[in-house]
Amino acid sequence: MEQIVTEPPAQRRILRVLIAAQVLSGAGLAAGITVGALLAQDMLDTTGLAGLPAALFTVGSAAAAAGVGRLSDRAGRRAGLTWGYALGALGCAGVVIAAVIGNVPLLFTSFFVYGAGTATNLQARYAGADLADPARRGRAVSAVLVATTLGGVLGPNLVAPMGAVATAWGIPPLAGPFLLAGAAYAVAALVLGVLLRPDPLLLARELAVPAGPAASGAGAPEVSTSGVVLGASIMILTQLVMVAIMTMTPIHMAAHGHGLGAAGLVIAIHVAAMFLPSPITGRLVDRAGAVPVAVASGATLLVAGVLAAVAPGESLVVLTVALALLGLGWNLGLVSGTAIITDAVPLERRATTQGTVDVGIAISGTGAGLASGLVVAAAGFPALSLAGAAFALAIVPIVALTTRGRRPAQVPDGS
Repeated sequence: MEQIVTEPPAQRRILRVLIAAQVLSGAGLAAGITVGALLAQDMLDTTGLAGLPAALFTVGSAAAAAGVGRLSDRAGRRAGLTWGYALGALGCAGVVIAAVIGNVPLLFTSFFVYGAGTATNLQARYAGADLADPARRGRAVSAVLVATTLGGVLGPNLVAPMGAVATAWGIPPLAGPFLLAGAAYAVAALVLGVLLRPDPLLLARELAVPAGPAASGAGAPEVSTSGVVLGASIMILTQLVMVAIMTMTPIHMAAHGHGLGAAGLVIAIHVAAMFLPSPITGRLVDRAGAVPVAVASGATLLVAGVLAAVAPGESLVVLTVALALLGLGWNLGLVSGTAIITDAVPLERRATTQGTVDVGIAISGTGAGLASGLVVAAAGFPALSLAGAAFALAIVPIVALTTRGRRPAQVPDGS
C-alpha cells in the first residue's frame, strides 16, 4: 500500500479549515437530534412515529454519504463536502416551511434532504486523515471530530431561544432550531468551498509513493477486506445503539414532565461526549491500536444502555450520565473504526469505499431511528435501552472473528 513520505505543511491549514467548518456544522447536526422527534410528534399527534424523522434523515444521510464519497473521489474533498453541506441547508429550509404550512409530506422530504448535512459532517473526518502521517492518523481524525463539539453543545442549548425567535417570526417554536441549522450548514459550505485549498485527497494522491506491486506496475494496491469489514462493523453497531437510545430520550423525558430546556441540556452533554473526548481517543488509537479501543466502545455502550434502562424517570442525573456514556462509546467506536478503514483502503479507492461504509452506518441509524419509536410505544424506554446494550455486546465477537489469524490493526506511535 502506498505511503506518504512526510506530512506536508498544508495539513495544518487543511485541519484549521475543516475545524472551522465543523464548529459551524455541529450546530446544524444537533438541531435534528434535539427537536426532530418532538416536531414530528407534534405534527402527527402520535409517539409511535416520532422516530420517523431520525429514520428519514439517516436515510438521506446514507444517500448523501455515497454521493459525497463518489464526488470526492472524482473531484476532491472540497467539492464533496461543499455540496453535502449545501444540501443540508436546503433541507433545513424545507423543514421550517413544512412546519409553517403544516405539510407533513414536505416535512418528511425535508428531513431526508437534511440528512446530507449529517453525512457530510461525518465524511469530513476522512479529509482530516488524507494527509496525516500513519502514526498520527487517529489524532488527525480526532481533531476534526472534536471541532463539532462547540456547535454540537451550543445548538441544543439554543433550542429555547431559537424557539422564541421563531415564534416572533410566526414560525412554530420547534422549527426554530432549523433556522440556526440552515444558516450554519450554509456558512460551512461557503468556508469549505472557498478555503479548503489545496484539496487534501488530491494532494495526498500527488504525494503518494507507490510501494510493493504498484511500484513495479504489477497491479494496484489491494483493499484489506477484513479491515473494511472490521471497521465498518464497529461503526455500524455503535451508530445503531447510539441513535436508538438518543432519538427517544427527549420523548422519554417529556413523558416524565421534563421541559424542552432540560432535554436540550441532556442532549448537549450527550453530543459533547460524542466529540469532546476525540483527542484522547485518537491518541489511544495511535498508541494502543484501534482494536482495543473498539472493544472499549462496546463495553461503554453496554453500561450506557443498562444505566438508561434503570434510570428513574424523574432523575436527570442518572439519565445524563447514561447519555454521556452513550456518546463516549460512540466516539470510541467511530475513531477506532475510521482508523481501521483508512488504513485498509488505498488512496485510489479511499473516498468511495469510505462513502460506502458510511452508507451502512447511516442505514443502521435509519433502522434504529424508525424502530425506536415503535419499541418505546410497545414496550417502553427501558426495553429499548436494554436492547441497545445487548447489541453493544456484539462488538466483542465481531472483533474476535475478524482479527483471528491476522495482526490487529495498529499503527505504532511516531511521536
